[in-house]
Amino acid sequence: MKRLVALGVFVILSAELAALSLHDRRFVLWAAGAAALFALVSARQLLGDVEPPPAAAPNALEESLRSWLSRTETLIHRSESTRADWDRHLRPMLARRFAITTGQHQAKDPAAFDATGQMLFGPQLWAWVDPNNVAQTGAREPGPGRATLAEILERLEAV
Repeated sequence: MKRLVALGVFVILSAELAALSLHDRRFVLWAAGAAALFALVSARQLLGDVEPPPAAAPNALEESLRSWLSRTETLIHRSESTRADWDRHLRPMLARRFAITTGQHQAKDPAAFDATGQMLFGPQLWAWVDPNNVAQTGAREPGPGRATLAEILERLEAV
């Protein structure tokens, strides 16, 4: 940008000097105007090459909805994959939500944590939420599926 301004000033001064060297001074104003026009057109072309801002930035609500949709699709996909994926991704998230929702923390009282989980979910669903029930073998076993995840989330939501 500094070079463009310097070039514009140089062109204008050169045109002025060239016009002053002529015997007929009528052309001084025209030469200065032409030089200024050249400088402005050059500046416009240089500034016009700058990339325009994006048409419309997504608003916060739209971005939040996209993020929620992406997380939900990922959750559903993981619930329908293997038990290893369930143990690695869903079980910690569900156990964390259970601890936050009920106020029971495993580190404080493991027996109360387990009893609360058994009461809330029942033995079948608690087996899929209990953070201590991670399978060491059977990585290729199928996970419980979408229906089990939906039932667990409904029970957490009801608390």
